[in-house]
Amino acid sequence: MLHLPFLNLARQFRAIFFDSYGVLRDSGGAIAGGVETVEALRTDGVLIRVLTNDASRSRGQQAEKFRSLGYTSIRPDEIITSGMMARQFLQDKVAGGLVAYLGTAASARYITDAGCSAVAMSEVTDFTKVDAVAFLDDEGFEWARDLNTTVNLLRIRSVPVLVANTDKLYPTRYGRVAVATGGLAKMLEEVVGRRFLHFGKPDTQMFHHAFEDLNLQDSLAKRDILMVGDTLGTDILGGNKFGIRTCLVLSGNTSLLEYQAEIQRVGIVPDFVVESIA
Repeated sequence: MLHLPFLNLARQFRAIFFDSYGVLRDSGGAIAGGVETVEALRTDGVLIRVLTNDASRSRGQQAEKFRSLGYTSIRPDEIITSGMMARQFLQDKVAGGLVAYLGTAASARYITDAGCSAVAMSEVTDFTKVDAVAFLDDEGFEWARDLNTTVNLLRIRSVPVLVANTDKLYPTRYGRVAVATGGLAKMLEEVVGRRFLHFGKPDTQMFHHAFEDLNLQDSLAKRDILMVGDTLGTDILGGNKFGIRTCLVLSGNTSLLEYQAEIQRVGIVPDFVVESIA
């Protein structure tokens, strides 16, 4: 089922949607050969967008991180984050309200950019003043203390709860993974008996945004676009739901040894499978 090499496949399309973690990079840096692949696609005139469920940084900060890893051509306007989708909800539904967040101070920018006030969960002193809760990042707070505070807040406050990163896991190095924001949110959903508002892949909102953005630059159809991701339940499912071709890479959350069994188990089938984008 493996299709090699990736570059030959990618050149059949006019635009590529890349996931970030596990595809372009991991916790140790750029995926081997990734920088060269992106630059080759640029030379061929292939349009690129990065669709990431990472809400820990703004688009500008994401682009700066890519530059530090060698992806010098990736611009902020080519990056679509799940935090951007959550920000739109806050602008429309919680305008001017107080949002208690779990994450880093940098991730809270999505809240303040929406015209709302942001307070770290560790600093919440009056539950009655909180208008919404946001899961933004798995870092920047003390898990036990602040998750317990969140549970107690939600027991007495029926406020919207936004999950700006729906990923349950993210790849680290040597085939290992770590718990991501979506995993923490999923646990708390079970604890408090509520369903939160999830943004990012596999919801098609990010795909619509990226598709419309591309068509401001050129006239493309869905058949012209390939979604490349490492996770069946977010990247591949989202791309399939949106109606574009999908490519699973085995350099992140899904391994070479397990991918066939995992595809069969969950019933989410990519159009193509490659070991990596190298």
